Amino acid sequence: MSPTSSSRSARKDAQYNRAQILDAASRAFASQGVDASMDAIAKDAGVGAGTLYRHFPNKDALLAALLDAHYQTLETKRQLIASEDIEADQMLDRWIDALGDWMLVYDGLPEPLRAAWSEVRSPLSPTCRQVIETTDQFLNKAKREGRARQDLTGHEIFLAALAIAWASGASTADGSTRSALRNLLKLGWTTGKDQQRS
Repeated sequence: MSPTSSSRSARKDAQYNRAQILDAASRAFASQGVDASMDAIAKDAGVGAGTLYRHFPNKDALLAALLDAHYQTLETKRQLIASEDIEADQMLDRWIDALGDWMLVYDGLPEPLRAAWSEVRSPLSPTCRQVIETTDQFLNKAKREGRARQDLTGHEIFLAALAIAWASGASTADGSTRSALRNLLKLGWTTGKDQQRS
């Protein structure tokens, strides 16, 4: 086998192993939350722990790779919200709902996201920054139209949504928790105009 053929074969093996790891991790996080064991993920993927950690040096790196696809779904929702013929506060409201859905894609995800927003070296940090920037865009539009408090930031709304997602996790909440806390958040960021409008 030529060096070039050997290199291609190694790359194909690496791509296959990465795909297997991501599939196994997706199943594990979906069924057990983000506390799923890395060793169990490696075993389910049919690879050794060394192979797993070569691809993903820690759980945050693995979560970041899996969240890429979910972030694309969130981005699609952002585009849909931005294209709707609705008031800026309604856009922000719908974005916060979409954000909450994204934060709850895996049970326990709010905690690593909370840690990542303040840790620039975290593999999850770039995604958190992107989400905060988008939240700022929706919030600033609502501010310009006089429909959101001027003293709030996208960062603060991100953390509030994160807190709601944490409290709404499968292991901590009943069915009404998220709705009640979302209403509390909305009353905190609106100016009072049209609060009764859904």
